Amino acid sequence: MAWTRRAFAVASIGAAFSGCGPGKIEKAPQEVSLTKTDFGMADSSPIQRFTLKNQHGMEASVINYGAILTNLKVPDAKGQSEDVVLGFDDLNGYLGKHPYFGATIGRYANRIAKGKFMLNGKQYTLAINNGENALHGGLAGFDKKVWHAEEVSTSNGPAVRFSYESPDGEEGYPGKLSVTVTYSLSPDNQLQIDYRATTEADTVINPTNHSYFNLKGAGNGDILDHEVMIDAGRFTPVDGGLIPTGEMRSVDKTPFDFRGAMKIGERIDADEEQIKLGGGYDHNYILDQEGPNATLRLAARVTEPSTGRVMEVVTDRPGMQFYTGNFLDGTLTGKRGIVYNKRFGFCMETQFFPDSPNKPVFPSPVLKAGDTFTSTTIYRFKTSQV
Repeated sequence: MAWTRRAFAVASIGAAFSGCGPGKIEKAPQEVSLTKTDFGMADSSPIQRFTLKNQHGMEASVINYGAILTNLKVPDAKGQSEDVVLGFDDLNGYLGKHPYFGATIGRYANRIAKGKFMLNGKQYTLAINNGENALHGGLAGFDKKVWHAEEVSTSNGPAVRFSYESPDGEEGYPGKLSVTVTYSLSPDNQLQIDYRATTEADTVINPTNHSYFNLKGAGNGDILDHEVMIDAGRFTPVDGGLIPTGEMRSVDKTPFDFRGAMKIGERIDADEEQIKLGGGYDHNYILDQEGPNATLRLAARVTEPSTGRVMEVVTDRPGMQFYTGNFLDGTLTGKRGIVYNKRFGFCMETQFFPDSPNKPVFPSPVLKAGDTFTSTTIYRFKTSQV
C-alpha cells in the first residue's frame, strides 16, 4: 500500500489533552503527522485516505471520495482513544447506499421543497431524491464526487484541502461553482472544517458535514444516554415531508429545549407532533447569537458519561440540524462488522436552514457571482471526570 508521511516539530506540551478534568492522565507528546494511503478506486480514479494526527494521539482520517471523514479517534478520560464516527472499514461501503456517513454535503444540505426554487425571477428544478423533495444535493451530490486532494499547512498544523468544480446545471443548480473543503486538526483536539466557494453565476449554497457521532465509540450501542446542550431558543417545525413550515417556534416547554443539558433519550419518544413527524429529533435549531452573523460561537455541547468524552460544536452558521439516527434500521454493517441499529449515532449538521431558498424569512443562502462564500465549523473534544 503506497504511503507518504510528513512529520512536524512539536513544542513542549504540558497536559495530555486540552480541557481534561480532574483525574486526567499525562502522556508524553507524540509526533504530529499527516500520512497518505491508498484506499481503492472509484470511477476509475484512485481514492486515498489522509490521516492527521496531533500531539496527543488524536486522529482524523478523510478520503477524496465525497470528502468524507471516515475515522475520528478521540481519547476518553482515561486516555484511551476510540473511533467515534460511524462508517465503513473499506471504500466499498462508501460507494454503496448509505445515509451520508461522514460526507461533505452540497450543493445544498438538507431539504428543498418539491425540488424547486426561484432565483432572480427564474425557477430552477432540482433532482428529486427524498419523496417529492430534493435532499443533500441530489442524486449525485458532493458526497458522491471524486475530489482533488492536496496536503497544506494551516495555523493548526498539517491539513488536507479538497477541491471540486461543480459545472453549471449540475443536479439542476445554476452557476459553475468552485468549492474547497479543508480539514485540519489542532494541538488542542479540535477538528476544524473550513469551506470556501465562488460562483460564475448567482446560485444557492449550503455545505455541511454529515458525520454520525457516538462518543462511546462507533457501534458501541445507542446514543440515548449522551447529554446534549444546544444553545438555541427556537427551532423550525416541519410538515409531514420534513420541510420547515416557515415558523420559528420557541423551544420553551417542549421536548426540543436543550438549553440545559439533557439526555437524548429523555424525551425522544414524547407524545408530541414534531417528535412523531421526525421519528425523534430531526430538526433545525436556530442558533442563538451574541455577536453579528458569521461569528464563531458555541452551538452545542455533548457529554458521554461513561467515557467522559465531551464534544463541542463551534460554528458561524445560523442553524444546526440535530438528528438522532432515527432511520438507521439495522440493514447496514459498519466498522468491525457491527450492525448499525436505530439511534446508534447522532448528527449535528451546521447549516443555513432547510428550504431557505423558498422561505424569504430565513437567512439567505444565495451566493452572488463574484462573491466568496466562507464558513467554519469546529468539533472540539475535551474530557470530564468519569
